[in-house]
Amino acid sequence: MKKLFTSESVTEGHPDKVCDQISDAILDECLSQDPESRVAIECLTKTGVVVVAGELTTKAILNIPKIARKTLNEIGYTKSSHGIHADTCAIMTHVEEQSPDISQGVTEGEGEFTEQGAGDQGMMFGFACNETKELMPLPISLAHKLTEKLSNVRKSKEIDYLCPDGKSQVTVEYEHGKPTRVHTVVVSSQHDEGIEQSKLKEDILEKVIKPVCGDYLDENTRYFINPTGKFVLGGPYADAGLTGRKIIVDTYGGMGRHGGGAFSGKDPSKVDRSAAYAARFIAKNLVSNGFCGKCEVGLSYAIGVAEPISIFVDTFGTSEKSEEELVEVVKKNFPLKPAEILKYFDMKKPIYRPTAAYGHFGDFDYPWERLIEIK
Repeated sequence: MKKLFTSESVTEGHPDKVCDQISDAILDECLSQDPESRVAIECLTKTGVVVVAGELTTKAILNIPKIARKTLNEIGYTKSSHGIHADTCAIMTHVEEQSPDISQGVTEGEGEFTEQGAGDQGMMFGFACNETKELMPLPISLAHKLTEKLSNVRKSKEIDYLCPDGKSQVTVEYEHGKPTRVHTVVVSSQHDEGIEQSKLKEDILEKVIKPVCGDYLDENTRYFINPTGKFVLGGPYADAGLTGRKIIVDTYGGMGRHGGGAFSGKDPSKVDRSAAYAARFIAKNLVSNGFCGKCEVGLSYAIGVAEPISIFVDTFGTSEKSEEELVEVVKKNFPLKPAEILKYFDMKKPIYRPTAAYGHFGDFDYPWERLIEIK
């Protein structure tokens, strides 16, 4: 039986990803000065404007406009024609202190709580499968590699007329549950004025798509490169950007559930982030240790309570063990309480800005991506 599955990614210059990166750059600066910082920072961008808002409890001394401009410069927004200029854009901030009603349930030893509780209620999911060496679904893995390659050839000047904004989409054909070929590739990239579309399509096909997807391409693969034609006006000029609006891009490309909480701009006391990373770690290591070929792990929490309310494991018929047996394996081998998760992954360090583009999972440099032996 054949079926198609599609996932998308966006470049670091996409307006939503710009906002994610600014939010996480502010988080990292807070944690670099004060590891106990509590951060919940949102960002919005539109033509020539960045707005930063949220809650912040920290001893760090911050220059938020400087952080935002540095991030925009690193992405490549250095021309007003791109939709925003790092050095001249307006930056507005509205940041307040974290609510003490939330803090008392999250800070260890305060109020009625003797250990650190979850920073919010909610459910978080982690997913892994044996389709790639990163144990990620193939469609989102290829989509991320395409957008990252777009940025790399832009910054290296290999394709010197590309601009920061861009997207990819990959449709993979599955046969009996296994990926067999790439059915369709869609790539759209912002570019300078006056570029011939025929040249752009040839350059992106030869220098971006084929190097990334080569093993899965065949004579029947379809390509849509800048399918609307001209894409000069992009970035925040074309679309407003918001922190946390690319949660499916950030995770598994739609393969697997999502609890709904975004990651960027949140310190790891927020289980939206830390428990989602822990759930991925659990799922990945259940697959890597041979317990299953495909795995989804769900964790749920109540605000201020340390123990998870529920633990869920689904192996989609790829395991010889029952769900109940696998839940016991999880309880015995993995950190589940917020304080345990933070300590296990050493999460109070400034490690989050790199996660804000090209996915939070699949990069072996991230501590929640390492492999362990389950005993």
